[in-house]
Amino acid sequence: MKTFFTLLLVGLITGMAFSQEEPVKIVFDVTSNNTSVHKSTVRHVKAMSAAYPNSQFEVVMYSGAMEMVLKEKSVVAEDIAKLIQKDNVDFVICEGTMKRHKASESDIIDGVRSVPDGILEIVSRQKEGWGYIKEGQ
Repeated sequence: MKTFFTLLLVGLITGMAFSQEEPVKIVFDVTSNNTSVHKSTVRHVKAMSAAYPNSQFEVVMYSGAMEMVLKEKSVVAEDIAKLIQKDNVDFVICEGTMKRHKASESDIIDGVRSVPDGILEIVSRQKEGWGYIKEGQ
């Protein structure tokens, strides 16, 4: 009987420790035009957002990553469209990059948000305490 109560106590303490896990906030930096990077980024965000539903994830794309969010060219368009539906995931494209690539809002996957400057978006998130992941190969 004593062993049973000891195991019960250990189980309760362990359960409480795991349930008190702090949510995280992570910003992903994507600049590559490499579709393998686009696929791995989506795979990371998909897995993490499912494993940590109380956490927040933002993917910021600029420079060569423009095609990642173009409706007609993205190899991950369907995955992005599904992920954007989640409350804890956001995809953001730099407006400066859009201008350089002559892309308009209608060219972008629905739900992808634009910001004036992708780098400034990342720096702002870091100031707010967000973790930073550079996606690359």
